[in-house]
Amino acid sequence: MIVNKTLSSFFKVSHTLHLSAVSPSYYRFHVEHLQSDDCSKDKTQQSQFVTWQFETEYRGSDFTAAVTVANPDILRESVILVAHFLQSVSSGLVLGGELVYHRGRAEEGGILTLAGQYSGPNWVATLNAGKGGAHASYYHRANKQIQVGVEFEASTRTQETTTSFGYQMELPEANMVFRGMINSRCIIGGVLEKRLTPLPATLIMGAFVNHRGDKLQVGLGVNVG
Repeated sequence: MIVNKTLSSFFKVSHTLHLSAVSPSYYRFHVEHLQSDDCSKDKTQQSQFVTWQFETEYRGSDFTAAVTVANPDILRESVILVAHFLQSVSSGLVLGGELVYHRGRAEEGGILTLAGQYSGPNWVATLNAGKGGAHASYYHRANKQIQVGVEFEASTRTQETTTSFGYQMELPEANMVFRGMINSRCIIGGVLEKRLTPLPATLIMGAFVNHRGDKLQVGLGVNVG
């Protein structure tokens, strides 16, 4: 799952979440500073365009703090700063927040998002709220084979809300995993993963239907490893 959010005309962040039963799961956070076409062209011609970032993280006994600094430029007086903090309040409750600050010659601004997570033995509920909108999710593991989840997202920038429902079914005897989803935008999709034993490969088949846009996407692939 990839979520791209354009916070302003000069700033964009993206969250990438990959969950798989046959390959390692991971989460990636990316910050990008957008330039105009003329500005980007001038920087490329002068060979002065440099992109780099610095990340640091500290984990205590019951909290985690992280700071990311991207593209600091003293001459252009621009910088992107992202700070995270999570505090474990109890065995099931975690509270925290995220601060995104960016400064450039054209504009300066920041967005503060507060977050909370409460988890039980086989379920997790989360809530994020800030100036850009709100995001809530609920995940429940019914048994060893079935997992379900629901997600709600509201954006103050686009004035849109989206509700999604997804599930995952594992069939160990058949070496198969099926994932399906449906959301309030009338998009229905499913992905089937079949382990091709004894070969070190997995067959992946997927299809997504957008009923409002009258579009159909079908994919077929093989993952080796």
